[in-house]
Amino acid sequence: MAVTEIETLVVGGGQAGIAMSEHLTRSGIPHLVIEKNRIAERWRSGRWDSLVANGPAWHDRFPNRTFPGDPDGFVAKDDVAAYFEDYARQIDAPVHCGVEVLRASKRDGAPGYLVQTTQGSYAVQNIVAATGPFQTPVIPPILPEQAGITQMHSADYRNPAALPKGGVLVVGAGSSGVQIAEELMEAGRRVHLSVGPHERPPRSYRGRDFCWWLGVLGKWDAAQMEPGREHVTIAVSGARGGKTVDFRALAARGMTLVGRTDGFQDGKLRFAPDLAENVARGDASLHALLDEADAHVRSNGLDLPPDPGARETLPDPECLTHPLRALDLAREGISTVIWATGYASDYSWLEVDAFDDRGRPQHQRGISRAPGIYFLGLPWQSRRGSAFIWGVWHDAKLLADHMLTRRSYAAYHAQASRAAPAQA
Repeated sequence: MAVTEIETLVVGGGQAGIAMSEHLTRSGIPHLVIEKNRIAERWRSGRWDSLVANGPAWHDRFPNRTFPGDPDGFVAKDDVAAYFEDYARQIDAPVHCGVEVLRASKRDGAPGYLVQTTQGSYAVQNIVAATGPFQTPVIPPILPEQAGITQMHSADYRNPAALPKGGVLVVGAGSSGVQIAEELMEAGRRVHLSVGPHERPPRSYRGRDFCWWLGVLGKWDAAQMEPGREHVTIAVSGARGGKTVDFRALAARGMTLVGRTDGFQDGKLRFAPDLAENVARGDASLHALLDEADAHVRSNGLDLPPDPGARETLPDPECLTHPLRALDLAREGISTVIWATGYASDYSWLEVDAFDDRGRPQHQRGISRAPGIYFLGLPWQSRRGSAFIWGVWHDAKLLADHMLTRRSYAAYHAQASRAAPAQA
C-alpha cells in the first residue's frame, strides 16, 4: 500500500485535536486529524447520560465560538459534542473519522516518522498525540470478580435504571463520583460514597462562579501542581444548575460516607480511617479560596455582595463521627460498585523515545524530547487550565509555533545544502 506524505498528523479528534487543527491551519502547516470513532467521541459515549460540563458555558469554550443559550449555564454532554463537531466544520478541519492508529515509529535513514493506520500509512515530520487524559479507565485490583458484585468504571455508567437492583457503592469523590452518587440517591438507591483526598471549591461565591475566581486570582496559570497533591481530586459539579458539593448535606439526605477504599476480605470491603481528615481538608480548601476571594474584593474595591452562607457548615453526620471501617456487601444489599477512580494513558502505539519507565510522556509544555513528537490535552501540560477546553486551545498554539520554528531550521538546512555545491 502506498505511503501518503503529510507534514503533520494529529491523532485524536476531540477538543485537543480540533484545537490543534485550527492553529496548524492558521500557521499554514499541512496536516490531517485522524479519529478512530467520531469527533468528540468521549463526550458522546464515554460519559453518563445526564453529564453536563463542570464549568459555565461562557468559560469552558474555544475563544472563537460561543455555546448557544445561557452563558452561565452548564452545557449537556451531547451539546458539547455537537459544539466540537460544528467547530470542526467552522474551521474546515481535515478530520478523517473511523481511522485508528496502529503504530508510529522513526523512519530509518530519513527524517520524520512512519505512521501505520487501519486506512493506510503516512510519512510525517510531526505527530501530535491529542488523545487526552481519559484513555484507559482504571479499576484498582481490590474487589475480585468471584465476589459476585457488578463492577464498572464511571466511564461505563449510564443511568440508575441500567444498574442491577440494590444498593451501590461509589468509589471516588471527585466530580464524577459525587455526581453519580447523588443521581443514584435521588433515584431511590441506597448509596455509600468512598471519599478520598479532595479539594472542594465553591460552585459560586459572591455572585461569581469559581472558574471566574480561579481566573482573577491567577490560579488557572499555576505552572505546576503543588507537591503531594498528585492524587487529590476536585469535587465540583455543574449538575442541576450547579451547586457547591457538600458531603455533610449528602449524608443528611441519606448517603453514607466512608473513607478511602483500601481492601477486601471475607466478603467485606475495608476502608481507611481517613474520612474525617479528607472531609476536613476539603473544607479547608474551600475556606482558603473564600478567604482569597474576600481579600481580592477588598484590595480591588469590587462591588460584589457578601455571601455568608458559603461558610455555613452542617453538623457532622453519624457516618463522619463514627465512620465504617468495613462493609459487608451481601448483608448491606450492595449489588454494584462504581469505580470513579480515574484513567491511565495508553501510548503503546507510539514507539519513540518520549516516555519515562512508567510509560508517561516526558515533555516540556507538550514538546517531547523526540523531535517532532508532541502531546496535547494533558493535565498540567503548561498550566492548571491545560486540560480544559479553553486551556487546550492555548496549548495548541504553542505547539504550532514550535513546529514553525523547527520548519525554519529545516528550510535553512535545505537552502544551505543547495548552495554548498555552487560555492564549491
